[in-house]
Amino acid sequence: MIEPVKIIREPVITEKTTLKMETENKYSFRVDPRANKIKIRKAVEQMFNVKVVKINTKIRKAKPRKVRFRQEGKTASWKEAIVTLQKGQSIDILS
Repeated sequence: MIEPVKIIREPVITEKTTLKMETENKYSFRVDPRANKIKIRKAVEQMFNVKVVKINTKIRKAKPRKVRFRQEGKTASWKEAIVTLQKGQSIDILS
């Protein structure tokens, strides 16, 4: 089994995800693209000692960008997991 620290790479903190944390008890994480929902659930439960109710995942596709002069590049694609916790539980990732 992959270590939980390698599955969950970092939290995604934006205005939209912060609002979902406060109102809907949903947390977003950037995860390893090879991880499935079962592995993500176990990793979150081990790392933060919480009970996960539901997990949604999505692949964020790469976007084209201009790098320098006439060179073209693109951003990296990555996998995002939106984790819903049981009522009354929370993760303190903002501090």
